Amino acid sequence: MTKVVSPTTPDELGEALRDKDRIKNLFEAGEFGDFINGYIANVAKKDTDLTAQINEQVAAGLAEFMKANPSAGKTKTLNHDPAAIASGTPSRLYNNPRATGAPLDGLFPDFYTYLQAVWQKGNKSAETMEKIQKVRDYSERVPAEGGLLVPEEFRSQLMMLALETAVVRPRATVIPMQSPRLHVPMVDETSHASSVFGGVIVYRTEEGAELTESTAAFASVKLDVTKQTALSHVPNELIRDWGAFGAFMDSTLPAAIAFFEDVDFIKGNGAGAPLGALNSGNTALISVAAESGQTATTIVWENVLHMYQRMLPSSLPRAVWVAAPNTFFELATMALSVGTGGSAVWITDGTGQPVLTLLGRPVILTEKAPATLGTIGDLNFVDFGMYLIGDYQTMSVDSSEHVKFTSDKTTYRVIARNDGRPWLASPLTPQYGGETLSPFIQLATR
Repeated sequence: MTKVVSPTTPDELGEALRDKDRIKNLFEAGEFGDFINGYIANVAKKDTDLTAQINEQVAAGLAEFMKANPSAGKTKTLNHDPAAIASGTPSRLYNNPRATGAPLDGLFPDFYTYLQAVWQKGNKSAETMEKIQKVRDYSERVPAEGGLLVPEEFRSQLMMLALETAVVRPRATVIPMQSPRLHVPMVDETSHASSVFGGVIVYRTEEGAELTESTAAFASVKLDVTKQTALSHVPNELIRDWGAFGAFMDSTLPAAIAFFEDVDFIKGNGAGAPLGALNSGNTALISVAAESGQTATTIVWENVLHMYQRMLPSSLPRAVWVAAPNTFFELATMALSVGTGGSAVWITDGTGQPVLTLLGRPVILTEKAPATLGTIGDLNFVDFGMYLIGDYQTMSVDSSEHVKFTSDKTTYRVIARNDGRPWLASPLTPQYGGETLSPFIQLATR
């Protein structure tokens, strides 16, 4: 078998992808994956500044952050999923023994017993009342939004369950916060044409010659948490049944938290809410134009190729396609035209089920995409590893029998506080010039 020759720059990649005969042959030979992986490896060798930029930016940023926040090292001790670390998945929050609610761990056997204990109508034993008083006393010492502080073991349990249905959080960079506001540094970078890291230029000089100064420019991302409130109306007879109550809360609360977090982290406008990765306010977002003469409300193979070409090469191994559900027909019927013939580009596996990938990266069909078919944002290519989520690690819960009194229901209110922001200020011009690149790409209106 001949060795697959892969391009070495995004421009060469675009030229190769437009060679329809070549791409068709790669598909038929099962070598398209090797072609793409070779491109990623070639870029890493050719332009080490561009490939390493994000990793070095993160390292530099965290170093500055630790200097400015010497106590942060104590609050960032987390238990991470070993599989997530091994696969290179960005940070995921698990039970944090240093979080605000950690001193309350162990008081209750599970979250549902805790919710039953804070239920105003229940008959409580002296032991339960003593535990609730301890929670109340501790909650008053911690700045919150009212209600009772949720023990850390239950807060983390809810967030772990939410991960199962979330789009953004499992893939984002999550930072625990000990205060409601935190500035996380980032490199103020727009181009590698003559410098890196916003102004660092490396020279070669003769022995004894005067060194030329250069300065790196740093900006910052401000994480400023806001309230996220969930209300759940629960029939009182359901609360009395521990097993049914637990099943109900497991199937509703985490999924609701994940759903509305995704809405904010994907398309929030940043005004009293997170700034979504795909909101127009994200200054690093690149919009890829429609093809010349393209029919309205369609998606063609060339759209996908141009979007892929604009992704930062270092972000390709983490990037995912985020698509509105009604784009499925367009995506599934895309074809690579070759002369008077052609071939489908969305291949099925042996069972006939669609393999939800494009160019080797996962496709997530979600109603939380920013727009419907034909409108900017219906198809997006995103590296959520370059999106910051700040978690202010407190959660409070309260109950009221009055909101739904005539329906014999109790209303539970859960309050969490978080924020989310893109971790890049603008698209980057690569060292050799050409089109700008970004971890946030979306298809323009057709």
